Amino acid sequence: MIMPLLRRLGQTVFVLFGISALVFAVFFATPGADPTARIAGRNAAPQTMEKVRKEYGFDRPLPVQYAIMMKKLFITRDLASYANRGELVVPEIMRAAPVTLSLVSGAAVIWVVLSIGMGVVAAACKGSWIDRTLMMAGLVGISIPVFWLGQVVNLITQNRYHDTWLFSWVPGLGYVPFTQSPCGWFLALVIPWCVLAVMFVGIYSRILRADLVAIMREDFIRTARAKGLSPARILLRHGLRTALITFVSLFGMDFAQLVGGGALLTEVVFGLPGVGRLTYQALNSLDLPLIMATVMYSAVFVVLANALVDAAYLFLDPRVRDAH
Repeated sequence: MIMPLLRRLGQTVFVLFGISALVFAVFFATPGADPTARIAGRNAAPQTMEKVRKEYGFDRPLPVQYAIMMKKLFITRDLASYANRGELVVPEIMRAAPVTLSLVSGAAVIWVVLSIGMGVVAAACKGSWIDRTLMMAGLVGISIPVFWLGQVVNLITQNRYHDTWLFSWVPGLGYVPFTQSPCGWFLALVIPWCVLAVMFVGIYSRILRADLVAIMREDFIRTARAKGLSPARILLRHGLRTALITFVSLFGMDFAQLVGGGALLTEVVFGLPGVGRLTYQALNSLDLPLIMATVMYSAVFVVLANALVDAAYLFLDPRVRDAH
């Protein structure tokens, strides 16, 4: 058990190094492009250009430039955005990260609970009208774009029916920190949670249902039936545990991708100052240091989450441990 984990940790470190080198090369080592002008911003004064060139070592070899950039990003954390009046980039991302984490965590609870329930019920009622109805509902959820659904929900809850008893409790768009008001935090996020979770409920429930139906034909399920175990116990104890291996893999990657900025559309639509919205604003203003920092933040989070998923495999499936 220890050796596979250590081997996976070494692979994670190597992948993170490769990603950081690739991101640096894309943003700062592109032939024919001046990274000094990109960082200093549009119409920057010559004094600012000279300051940026010396501060980032753009008059020195590329390995030195890479080392300076990674030091500013991960060690001293003083990478500054000249397009945003010298605002430090890393603290800005750290302020936005709890907003994104709150949004994605709440949505994840909703989509995990609903998708497991829908998938299990659909598999247990395979071929019935319940199965068809649940899977059709899941397909509808997959088909609805999150930005469109968010705009429609805002139109209903924030405008047309906001003064009615049904939606009078809905606060204005924005975010309320949990430390400031737990109730306000919940009310501000409950609708974005549901909107973000809709698509994932459809995807995960359909995948789980398909895996359960396939697993129920396996030999170990026939053995469990021969032992006289109840259908519910066979489905939940033996079938669901095996089917969750695929579920966990998808969840780890989707959760990491969303926390890394993949919830951009939801954050923009609901005015949540998270990492996704921060990336959107940086792209609009061509704020290169902030764009690079958010890309690195997303990449690091996805790679670490992938390592955690692999570690979870070792506990969920003994065959994975034996393979190592």
